[in-house]
Amino acid sequence: MSLTEHKSNGTREDHVIDFLKRICDQHGLDDAAYAGANPISGRLHGFMTYAPDWQAHYAKNQFHRIDPTLIEARRSIAPVDWTRLEPSENFDKVFRDAHDFGIGSVGMTIPVRGPLGDVGSLSVTSKLPREEWMKLRKEVVHYLQTYAVNIHDQVMREDKLMSALTDHALSTREVEILQWIAAGKSQSDIGDILSISHRTVEVHLRSARTKLNALTTAQAIGRAIARGLIYPE
Repeated sequence: MSLTEHKSNGTREDHVIDFLKRICDQHGLDDAAYAGANPISGRLHGFMTYAPDWQAHYAKNQFHRIDPTLIEARRSIAPVDWTRLEPSENFDKVFRDAHDFGIGSVGMTIPVRGPLGDVGSLSVTSKLPREEWMKLRKEVVHYLQTYAVNIHDQVMREDKLMSALTDHALSTREVEILQWIAAGKSQSDIGDILSISHRTVEVHLRSARTKLNALTTAQAIGRAIARGLIYPE
């Protein structure tokens, strides 16, 4: 399932929200949300399937400032399961209110880092008991990682300047793979993590080396860190 293949007769917002709803329907999830920040235009983006009353309550209380599902995702390159965020005062504060609006407290956030410092995240929620959630998570995590990159790239490319600048820049997937290598993962590990073939990992690496004018992967990692595209582990 690809955002570019999904058709919507409404606005760009309708397009993304409809895609988020399809993700939930296809994988047995309750709600999904995408949040992204474009450093080129300075714009923030947010799309979600949550009910309007919870969206209004969340915004009124400025929960985005303390929401650990967002804060922890900014610090991670791996999917963040919300069970690891408990117990914390901010988690309790946000999800105590969320519970009153019928929102489950189990879920996961997939962080995305783009080629020009752009960042995003895809979050999904569920009301399943924890044991059932853990089983579902294993089944859907690799799909969610692909959806997260797909949505982020499409939203960022809506900005004409960002689109022009990324024409010759690293792709989100190339940045993602370089970051995993910087974290010490092998190409085989990365293929398994991203549910892509090891050959595909090598193709992305070769492309990244070419774009960075690097002779080796180590040199590409160094140049990507120097440009602020990835960060050292």
